[in-house]
Amino acid sequence: MSGRPKEACGVVAIATRTAEPARLAFFGLYALQHRGQESAGICTADGQSVHHLTGMGLVSQVFNERDLAKLGGHLAIGHTRYSTTGASRPGNAQPFVVSSDLGSLALGHNGNLVNADELRETVLSLGVKPRTSTDSELVAHLIANAPGSDWLARMRHSLNQLSGAFCLVMLTHERAYVARDPWGIRPLVLGRLSDGWAVASESCALDTIGAQLIREVAPGELLAIGPDGIHSEQYATAAHRAACSFEYIYFARPDSLIEGQLVYATRERMGEQLAQEHPVEADFVMPVPDSATPAAIGFARAAGLPYREGLVKNRYIGRTFIQPQQRQREVGVDLKFNPLPEVLRDQRIALVDDSIVRGTTTPRIVAMLRRAGAAEVHLRICAPPIRHACHLGVDTAPEATLIAGTHSVPEICEMVGADSLGYLSLRGLVQAIGLPERDMCNACFHGHYPMPIDGVRAKLAFEHA
Repeated sequence: MSGRPKEACGVVAIATRTAEPARLAFFGLYALQHRGQESAGICTADGQSVHHLTGMGLVSQVFNERDLAKLGGHLAIGHTRYSTTGASRPGNAQPFVVSSDLGSLALGHNGNLVNADELRETVLSLGVKPRTSTDSELVAHLIANAPGSDWLARMRHSLNQLSGAFCLVMLTHERAYVARDPWGIRPLVLGRLSDGWAVASESCALDTIGAQLIREVAPGELLAIGPDGIHSEQYATAAHRAACSFEYIYFARPDSLIEGQLVYATRERMGEQLAQEHPVEADFVMPVPDSATPAAIGFARAAGLPYREGLVKNRYIGRTFIQPQQRQREVGVDLKFNPLPEVLRDQRIALVDDSIVRGTTTPRIVAMLRRAGAAEVHLRICAPPIRHACHLGVDTAPEATLIAGTHSVPEICEMVGADSLGYLSLRGLVQAIGLPERDMCNACFHGHYPMPIDGVRAKLAFEHA
């Protein structure tokens, strides 16, 4: 992906009678590391108090054995973050812990609220001064200071004031709580442990900790979870579904199930559909690894072409605090990919990628393939052109920087240096995912959001289908 959007965050919640919940939360977050590499945190509760630890960096960098043992308890929530609102700094690492007359409340949030300014005014009117710049802290203060004699009452009151995308994991000294927005924009699943319960952003995290996938947390659902069981209620009537299509295209791990569908198989279907819409004369099909690999396999199968790998990805290149020198930044793609000249030399290549965002990385990849001897590079993208910014938890970059918002497909093809360029159509994407278009958020492609954005009435995608 060129100028790849930054991932949504990952969250987990654990309730267990015998196991160490902090350890389970750690491995759950480890499985969700792809959703955020900026900071990580775990909070636990033991029936009397809440303990927490957060830090900057990858999950494996923030925690060690001693930390997990100290956290103790029988309940835990965890969060791994990429910032969508709020700067990248230690104070913005989640979960947040705030105080109230009912005790401490810890909260982790995956998503982005579109009425954060309004919520900030509400929180300030309560006499609370937020210490960070995130919308997530606002939600914690809103709940902590809401009317109600217990936490469920306060959550019911507060959650209906939120607009946007949110999957919340919350913790008090005696219960874990989980809430999902009424549109179901980001994924959230419920699993059964041998001695308790687990909730996670994706089913791959449940697999990692040995939990059995039970079902998705429903849009508009609020859960209270303890080792002895679950209380479920609808705090809001589910709106029209607006599942983020980019979860299928790129964000979710390929081994996760969303809406009962394996993400890997969905991506294969995207590639098959792309081959039908944009056939190409080529010697073989190859992906930009890793997220485009299933789509390239599907493309090759549908096109009747061989599948080969012409780029080797260094899978240990991730977010680092050691900045490359200027020359390295200028050729930054070389840190991540190495071409295979013996595979590429004199070959006509169908190159499959998941998307083009700003158009900064794709030209370097195409140039790299040509330097390695490729005769032709035909670029095929298994997503429609991204023309609009996401306001719902994905950092796609400002609209003015989105290459498809200001240039035609032929212009983009020339700018990235490809011999041809084909994008999957929106209709083809919807067909590959297999959900009704009205149940999906495709706002980054057509600009119609599932709720008002910035005070403007945003129309649902299905109204324009």
